[in-house]
Amino acid sequence: MDGDKTYLWGEQIVAGMSSCPKLSDNALVILERRYLLRNEQGKVIETPDMMFERVSKNVASADDLYHDGRDSKSEAKEFFEMMRRLEFLPNSPTLMNAGTSLQQLAACFVLPVEDSIEGIYDAVKWAAIIHQTGGGTGFSFSHLRPAGDVVRSTMGVASGPVSFMKVFDAATDAIKQGGRRRGASMGILRVDHPDIMAFIHCKDDLKILSNFNISVGATDDFMEAARNDHQYDLVNPRTGLVVGTLNASSVMNEICGSAWHSGDPGMVFLDTINRTNPTPGLGIIESTNPCGEVPLLPFEACNLGSINLDRMLSNENDVRKLDWIKLEKTVDASIRFLDNIIDVGRYPLPAIRAIVSGNRKIGLGVMGFADALLKLNIRYGSEESLALAKQLIAFINEKATAASVRISEDRGDFPNIGKSIYHQGRRNATVLSIAPTGTISMIAGCSSSIEPLYAISYVKHVMDGTHLREVNPYFLEVLRRQGSFSKEIQDAIATAHSVASLTYVPESIRRIFVTAYDILPEDHVRMQSVFQTEVDNAVSKTINLPIDSTPSDVRKVYDLAHRLGCKGITIYREGSKPGQVITLSEGVKVCPDCGSSLRYESGSFVCEACGYVASGIIP
Repeated sequence: MDGDKTYLWGEQIVAGMSSCPKLSDNALVILERRYLLRNEQGKVIETPDMMFERVSKNVASADDLYHDGRDSKSEAKEFFEMMRRLEFLPNSPTLMNAGTSLQQLAACFVLPVEDSIEGIYDAVKWAAIIHQTGGGTGFSFSHLRPAGDVVRSTMGVASGPVSFMKVFDAATDAIKQGGRRRGASMGILRVDHPDIMAFIHCKDDLKILSNFNISVGATDDFMEAARNDHQYDLVNPRTGLVVGTLNASSVMNEICGSAWHSGDPGMVFLDTINRTNPTPGLGIIESTNPCGEVPLLPFEACNLGSINLDRMLSNENDVRKLDWIKLEKTVDASIRFLDNIIDVGRYPLPAIRAIVSGNRKIGLGVMGFADALLKLNIRYGSEESLALAKQLIAFINEKATAASVRISEDRGDFPNIGKSIYHQGRRNATVLSIAPTGTISMIAGCSSSIEPLYAISYVKHVMDGTHLREVNPYFLEVLRRQGSFSKEIQDAIATAHSVASLTYVPESIRRIFVTAYDILPEDHVRMQSVFQTEVDNAVSKTINLPIDSTPSDVRKVYDLAHRLGCKGITIYREGSKPGQVITLSEGVKVCPDCGSSLRYESGSFVCEACGYVASGIIP
């Protein structure tokens, strides 16, 4: 496979699969650089189809642990075809590690950080092990005593959460996940922690804590106090005593000013999360995974996968429609796939294995949503798009829950169901999660997650110095179909932020082909909230703000997100970081996962915030 870049497509495996799409050149580069197995000499020894076969056989092998009529061979074929047709893909660790000696298949973990040197450095060690296997980590630092507080064992003073976060960050810098993914973490601090102001501004210097995404853990009481310009208490977590007060509105302004400047911090709404905590008998949720889509208890992990909505369309007399029957079948197979992962996966720590097996949380999401809207002739952000989003996610939730119930009838409920909010049979404590899908959507050749298109035309930077201009293929298809394609349009869109102002592009096309900054920030939030209504985990989405936005605009977004029931919120103001993965022309660049900056190191382009790595190619 090296040298001439010739790929074998497993002709025996795909025989009869006439509808298999061709993987794009960029998808092949990504697969070769990051996913396909290599021998000890570093030579790729696997084709893409061999990877899909490896994963499908490994995941289906869980059927052999039960005696419920599910056949591992036929299910492996079903899983293979679903992935090969790019209708569903699991999270990256599953694609990378299934069927290997590593066998760590989960995407995200939350680790406890206890208020002791032993507790802190245990968490550092555990995070290093997880990052090495390809997982991301989330931490709540809210239990650590504040800076300047007493340390009785030495009669010294504590250095505080932010200082110890730098220890975690330095450890992450030393480890590249399996040689293919940079470790990424979420750091959360409660808004009533005495060190909250230092935390809010800890990433104002863009070079600090580059492996961390940070979010303020806000309560309903704080949000209400901020709206009413009231004071609120700061509490020392070591003693439980009130040690000061702050004006909530002023703190909110500091949060939003820092986010305006650097993209951090986001906000995590702790009370909203815990109102739907599926296992309250096991404790409260204080943290999430790196991109915020999975709130987890200490030591929990979650397996994620996404359905490509662009592949869930039928074409009847040149009119595209959602194929609800195909979607239902894909949801059912995806839930069986993700539930199986829990049984065949290997976990880095016994404590992780115990709670993962006890709760069996999974997170099925979607990608290709913007592509589907385009082909259905629906403008992203319109009332019609919101209504379709509601219908889609309600349907997926209904079918995913039904699939989980069916599995429980044969294989049993998740063991901790007695400590949960559920009173009927159910295999999984959670079933849905909307993840960013940055890399797997590139493999699938579709738009990321539930995000709109970032741009119609953009530059892809390849590691050898090549710069490839890419244009949305469906945009070109529609232009040609309408007889509107011209050299003038081709040249104009090469440097245009959007097509909204290009009057020589037909209005019917400009109306539909909107990009991230054509959409009002509040409509971004509304889209996130619509999906959240039916998602039992959470929704990862970037709220894009134009370059001339103000901190006051950020505050409106954060407040609206809380009012509409979002579990967390992240913004990215255009140009607020020095590099973006997508280049429109000579301007700034943006990571497709979270909108944060990108840095080049050791042959890879690495996102400062979420850990996204583009090895050799920047889409």
